[in-house]
Amino acid sequence: MNFEVVFVLAVVIGMLICLIKEVARPDFILFCTLAVLLLSGILPPVDALKGFSNEGMLTVALLFIVAGAVKQSGTLNQLVVKALSTGKSPRMSLIKMMIPISGMSAFLNNTPIVVMFTPVVRKWCKDHNIAPSKFLLPLSYAAIFGGTWTLIGTSTNLVIHGFMLEKGMSGFSMFQLAIVSIPASIFGILFMVTIGYKLLPDRKTSEEAFEESSKEYLSEAIIETQSPLIGKSIEKAGLRNLKGLYLIEVISNGERTAPVPSFYKIKENDRLIFTGLFSTIVELQNIRGLTVETGTDLKLEDLQNGSASLVEAVVSHQSTLIQKTVKESKFRSKYDAGVVAVHRNDERINNKVGDIKIKPGDTLLLLANKDFLTRWSNSNDFYLLSSIDQPEIIDAKKSYIALFTLILMILLAAFEILPMFKAAVLAVVVLFLTKTVSFEGARKYIQFDVLIVIACAIGIGIALETTGAAELIANQFVLLTKGFGVLGAVFVVYLLTSFFTEIITNNAAAVLMFPISLHVANQLAIDPMAFFVTIAIAASASFATPIGYQTNLIVYGPGGYRFSDYLKIGIPLNLLYLLVTVSIVYFVWVG
Repeated sequence: MNFEVVFVLAVVIGMLICLIKEVARPDFILFCTLAVLLLSGILPPVDALKGFSNEGMLTVALLFIVAGAVKQSGTLNQLVVKALSTGKSPRMSLIKMMIPISGMSAFLNNTPIVVMFTPVVRKWCKDHNIAPSKFLLPLSYAAIFGGTWTLIGTSTNLVIHGFMLEKGMSGFSMFQLAIVSIPASIFGILFMVTIGYKLLPDRKTSEEAFEESSKEYLSEAIIETQSPLIGKSIEKAGLRNLKGLYLIEVISNGERTAPVPSFYKIKENDRLIFTGLFSTIVELQNIRGLTVETGTDLKLEDLQNGSASLVEAVVSHQSTLIQKTVKESKFRSKYDAGVVAVHRNDERINNKVGDIKIKPGDTLLLLANKDFLTRWSNSNDFYLLSSIDQPEIIDAKKSYIALFTLILMILLAAFEILPMFKAAVLAVVVLFLTKTVSFEGARKYIQFDVLIVIACAIGIGIALETTGAAELIANQFVLLTKGFGVLGAVFVVYLLTSFFTEIITNNAAAVLMFPISLHVANQLAIDPMAFFVTIAIAASASFATPIGYQTNLIVYGPGGYRFSDYLKIGIPLNLLYLLVTVSIVYFVWVG
């Protein structure tokens, strides 16, 4: 074992530890890892940059634009609502929701699908007196199921496809993965409407928890006549840095100011709305010229009117807010919105809002201006789950063009008239020429953090291969599974990929396993397609934790779930997918 192999393995292990401990955003960790390999001379610049020109990565970028254009179509919402309504029982409604969601995820990015349908499904559940916790986790799982059906269903499939093309292989066909994934999805859906439905909790959502406990964290104070505070700014009046309370809104003569800037000049009879620890209300009572309204019946709905609205946002893995307190992130000035409350692990955090350290999966209740949704709907910091009242698309004609373009792209790739990359290029060109998508809109749709993870992971994978580290791991792998044959090797590849997916990212897991499994296939003298299909399914089939896959994180807070709920339902589902995948892969590509 030479120095280069030891160095690369040490760097990769360090990267995995950083990803598991979430010391920074995944894209930053992988970029730094690639930079270390480049600066150390292990990777020449041409290899370090290969990921940024990889066909799979570029196809993912183009598909973000296509998916963004199609997402504007209101027909998707109508399809799911109609499917839910035709169910004669909750379980039948669950089946009729999961099938179309899986179908959409087979051709569109599953993250925006879950973001789009979470408020739709939650509202339907509320209208039919059903706990949304019975439907939101199946919504996430259905999106994951569908993502494994096609080449374009998830970025992971395209990354593996891009690697295969670079190795001179033919890559995946459009529906090659469906040989395994559709049977697995059928078993998965049947599990969710039988055993899974019983295991799903009957619990309040974050929205209900915020509403029911509003009296515990909302308080109100009124500026008295002749108050010494009149004419002073919020900052000079000492209302900005209270020990346990956080000023979220001022109501003055019926006009609302939210969030409240530090320079706001206080007026007579202003109503000041605070959130935070009710036990610290004595802070307000000790301020001269301020009357504290004890026993107020203030409700969340009282905070919003024509100019201000309440918005729920789930903090993403890529968020710049992670490990910062609300105050440290300067949330109010950065996003022009005030944090009213924070929900985590099925309960509201009972603390001063400004001192709460934000974590992935936290659900933030925000008080913001009406244009907040428009400005931050494509932010990488959080997923906005509040329903948007205005139509999703202004021009219905553009909606049909987007849907037609998607179908055309799929047909061109499926019948191998054009390679997937060229079909995606053509689709984006059509969308630009018809002005269905503008260049500015395209930038909003592209998730650059995902592309950086993919591009950097590819460079790291190349380092594993060129230094011989992947071959060394493969040798040990073959020795470990020698007594179990090829079936045992496929089984362990699935387990390892699934394990990495649950603790790091699906794309990074796939890229790390690709060169290792290629060497294993060569040593066992079998078709490497068996391992590539196994990796593609295992990297996406992440059900056991809320942190393993973005869609699981999105429904975590809104569904009122606990970490244990994912383990209880996800582990049996993971095992089910493992058995189905390994069995079919073995008989189709090995036996």
